Amino acid sequence: MISSSEYGSHSWELLVTVDHQHEEVQKEFLLRVTGDLHIGGVMLKLVEQIKIPQDWSDYALWWEQKKCWLLKTHWTLDKCGVQADAKLFFTTQHKMLRLRLPNMKTVRLKVSFSSMVFKAVSDICKILNIRRSEELSLLKQSEDVLKKKKKKDKNSKEPLTEDIINLCNSPVTSGLSGSPGLYSKTMTPIYDPVNGTLASSTITWFSDSPLTEQNCSILAFSHPNCSPETLAEMYQPRTLADKAKLNAGWLDSSRSLMEQGILEDDQLLLRFKYYTFFDLNPKYDAVRINQIYEQARWAILLEEIDCTEEEMLIFAALQAQYHVSKLSLSSEAQDFTCESEVDEVEAALSNLEVTLEGGNTSNILEDITDIPKLADNLRLVRPRKLSLKAIKPYWFVFKDTSVSYFKNKESAQGEPIEKLNLKGCEVVPDVNVAAKKFGIKLLIPVADGMNEVYLRCEDENQYARWMAACVLASKGKTMADSSYHPEVHKILSFLKMKNWTMSPQAVSDTESIDMKPECFVSLRYTKKYKSKQLAARILEAHQNVSHMSLVEAKLRFIQAWQSLPEFGLSYYIVRFKGSKKDDVLGVSYNRLIRIDIATGDPITTWRFSNMKQWNVNWEIRQVAIEFDQNVSIAFTCLSADCKIIHEYIGGYIFLSTRSKDQNETLDEDLFHKLTGGQE
Repeated sequence: MISSSEYGSHSWELLVTVDHQHEEVQKEFLLRVTGDLHIGGVMLKLVEQIKIPQDWSDYALWWEQKKCWLLKTHWTLDKCGVQADAKLFFTTQHKMLRLRLPNMKTVRLKVSFSSMVFKAVSDICKILNIRRSEELSLLKQSEDVLKKKKKKDKNSKEPLTEDIINLCNSPVTSGLSGSPGLYSKTMTPIYDPVNGTLASSTITWFSDSPLTEQNCSILAFSHPNCSPETLAEMYQPRTLADKAKLNAGWLDSSRSLMEQGILEDDQLLLRFKYYTFFDLNPKYDAVRINQIYEQARWAILLEEIDCTEEEMLIFAALQAQYHVSKLSLSSEAQDFTCESEVDEVEAALSNLEVTLEGGNTSNILEDITDIPKLADNLRLVRPRKLSLKAIKPYWFVFKDTSVSYFKNKESAQGEPIEKLNLKGCEVVPDVNVAAKKFGIKLLIPVADGMNEVYLRCEDENQYARWMAACVLASKGKTMADSSYHPEVHKILSFLKMKNWTMSPQAVSDTESIDMKPECFVSLRYTKKYKSKQLAARILEAHQNVSHMSLVEAKLRFIQAWQSLPEFGLSYYIVRFKGSKKDDVLGVSYNRLIRIDIATGDPITTWRFSNMKQWNVNWEIRQVAIEFDQNVSIAFTCLSADCKIIHEYIGGYIFLSTRSKDQNETLDEDLFHKLTGGQE
C-alpha cells in the first residue's frame, strides 16, 4: 500500500489514452495528478511516462465526454473541470481530411482539427492558392446525397476509384510564397490574365509549395464535362424543400472540426458559402475564378438554380467556348508580340472585374445634388385573378427610388395615378430576346404581402436603363450612384449574348466541332432535344461568345449566373412565430425573403440595411430580428440548426465591411462577434 502522505491527500488518478503508431508501446496511461496541476504539466508528465523519442509538439489533450480541446496549457485541471472520471486523449491536432472542391476534384491534406473552422478554412485556402478565404466554408453532404451515392455504388458493377490530389506531405500553413491572402499593389502577378496559365515568373515557386505545377493546373482549369449518365446519378433538387437540404450541413465557423464530430480522413465539401466575390483579379485569382465558375456550372447543370431555356443555351455556349479556347491554347504556342493587345485585354477584364463587384473605375465625379431621372412611355401590366391581364400604356417617371405613372406626358406636371416606392422590392427579369419581350417584374412590399406589377419596355436599351434603375432602387440607391452605368452595361452585354440568329455556317460547324452537347446542359434539355438539335442551338448562341478568351469566358459565365433572379439565395424551411404552416426563408447577401413553400412565390422581403438588431433565443432555438419602422420577425428553423442562419446573417454583414485597403487584414474577432452567438 502507498500511504496518502506520500502523494498528498488531494491527488487522484487520471486515465489518458495516447494516439501513437508504435504497436509495441501501451496506449493507456494512468497519471497521478492534483487539481492544481496545469494542462502543460499533465502533458509533460505523460510524455515522460511514454518514453518514446519523437516530436510531440502537434499533440494536445482532447476531452471525449465534453467534446472539447484542452488548449489553454496554463489552466489547471480544476479550472478546466477535469476530474477522475474524465477520459482524455492525447492526439495530434493536425489530421488528414478529404475535401471535395467545387470542380468535383478531391484533395487530401492535413488540416487543423483543433482550430476554429474559420481559421482552418483560411489555412486550406493558403495551400490551394485561393484568396479571400472568408467567402468559403466547409459543408457536410446531406443524407439524401449520400443515399444516392451509396445506391449508385451498389448498382455499379466495377468499384469506383476516385482520383485524389494528395497534398498530405506539405505543412498546413505553407502556400505560394508570392500569394498573401489579400491584394497588395506590390504583388507579383501569378497567372496570365488572358488564359489563366501560370506566369513564367511564378513557376519556380512550386519547389516550396504543396501544389505542384500539375496540381495547380487541375485547380485553375476546367476539365471535360461529365456524361448525362453521370449527371443522372447525382443528386438534383426538385423542390424548394430539396434545395433547403443542400444548405443544412454548413459547419459552425466558431467551433473546431473535432468538436463537430468530424473524424480523420472524413470527406467534406469546400464551397463558396457567401455569394459576394470581392476583389476578383485574373492576375492572382485563376484558381479562385475557376472554382467559382465550377460551383456556378454545377449549380446550373444540377438545376440547383432555375434559369430559362434561353439562359441555359448561353451557359452552354460559354462552356463550349471555354473548351474550344482551351483546345486551341494547347495546340498553339502562346506568343504575345503585341504588348498593346495584352493591355487591352487586361483593361477589358478590369472593367469586367468591376461589373462583377458592382464597383466603378470611372474617375468622373457626378454631381450628387442632381439626381438623374428617367421618363418614358412604358406599358403597365397588373395580373388579375379572375380575368385577363390588364395591359395599358402610361407615361412613367423614375426619380430617386420611386416610379410614378401618368395618363400621358402632358399630365406629368400634375398628380400621378400612382407612385410606387421600390425600396426593398424584389426585381425579376421577364425577358425573351427572341420574342422581343423585355419585361420587369416588380414585387413591392405592402402590409399583407407583395404587390405584383409588370413593366413592359420597347427595346433592350430602354429595358437596360429601367432595369438597372429598379435594381438600384430596390437596394435604396438612386441613379446618381456610381454603380448605375456599370449595371446598365452588364445588362446590355447579357442581352447581347442572348440575341442570336442561326447562320448556315453554324449548321456546318456542328459536323466539324467534336462537341457532346449533352455535357453542357441539364438533363431536362437532353430529354427535350435530340443531340443534333441541341448542338445546333448551342452553336447559334456560341456565335456571340466565340471571340472570348479562356478567362473572359469564365468571368462572363459567372456574371450571367449573377444575373439570374435566384442567384445567391440559400434556402431554409422555417416556422414563423404566430404561423400555423411552414415557409421557406431565402437568405441572400443583402436581404431575407419569406417564400411560400407550395408556390415558390415571395411573400415578404426584409433588407439587411433596415435591420436594427438580431439575436437568438438558444433555449427554444428561435431567431428574432428587428427592423426599422417597428417591424420585427421571429422564426424557428426546421431544416437546419438556427445557428447556421444566425451565422449567415452575421457573415454577410461582416463581408460588407471589407475594403480594398492594401494593408487590410481580416478582423477575425469581429467575424466571431457577429456570427458566434452566445450559446
